Amino acid sequence: MVRLIALIISIVLQIIAAAIALRFMKLTKYRLSWILLSLSFVFMAVRKIIQLFEFFRGTPSYTWQMIDEWMGVLISFMIIVGVILIRELFYSLKKAEIDRNRTERRVLNAIINTEENEKKRFAKDLHDGLGPLLSTVKMSLSALTERIKDPSGMVILNNTSYLINESLNAIKDISNNLSPHVLLNFGLSSALGAFTTKINQTKAIEIDFKTNMENQRLDNDKEVVFYRAACELIANSISHSGASKIEIELNKHEKFITLQFSDNGRGFDTSILGREESKGMGLSNIETRVRSIEGVFILESTPGKGTSALIRVID
Repeated sequence: MVRLIALIISIVLQIIAAAIALRFMKLTKYRLSWILLSLSFVFMAVRKIIQLFEFFRGTPSYTWQMIDEWMGVLISFMIIVGVILIRELFYSLKKAEIDRNRTERRVLNAIINTEENEKKRFAKDLHDGLGPLLSTVKMSLSALTERIKDPSGMVILNNTSYLINESLNAIKDISNNLSPHVLLNFGLSSALGAFTTKINQTKAIEIDFKTNMENQRLDNDKEVVFYRAACELIANSISHSGASKIEIELNKHEKFITLQFSDNGRGFDTSILGREESKGMGLSNIETRVRSIEGVFILESTPGKGTSALIRVID
């Protein structure tokens, strides 16, 4: 009785396994490896049905015993061949994953390049369009200086001239932030050096920038990603961390370009990443940009112990 129950359960389970395997055949595009494995499940179920039939007959038949043994041989052969051939399926899945990642990087690169090109266009329009107009207004005001004798009028004229100068400086800063000419003309190390020097002049925070890449150029895509990521990390430290000092190292090794960033701020719990609280920090944007150039972005932070980040890209 126990053997009968075991045979029935075994038959049911093997029929279910065979049905599931046969249903997956279409997903594997009818590869021979999966066909053999699926048929082995089917023959295993048939073999158990034969054993059930023999159980009810009571006296085992030599013919059915031979059929059962040779079916066991056939099942073993199909499993061995199927397992050997199934490597092709895994290679195909791996290739599909590589192609998917490659396509994703191409899409990310296209998006980032489009964004950078639009920034360049807007910066150029702002600098070449609005800048000359304000300069012309400034010249016109200068021409009025000798004609205005009223002291109150001179005050207004001087204030207006001051506001125009501030507007010209603002346009220059906005244009440079959108498309840094130092980055385009002199490279990543020069651009980061100029940016950190400008921040240091404000006395808002101290930035110690070191590099072994003076006068060395990278691909434009990589330079833009490193520069934007460094600027975003600096902005986060200034806005959120309360740090008084930032250390940045940009180095070129034999196979890698690395940017190491650390501050002495209050730090934060990295478990909030991906939640609403972290959306203003732009960290996902950094990760997306770094991934587009096949790089790695690692962020570490502990409350009370500051924040550190590493960006590593194959040279």
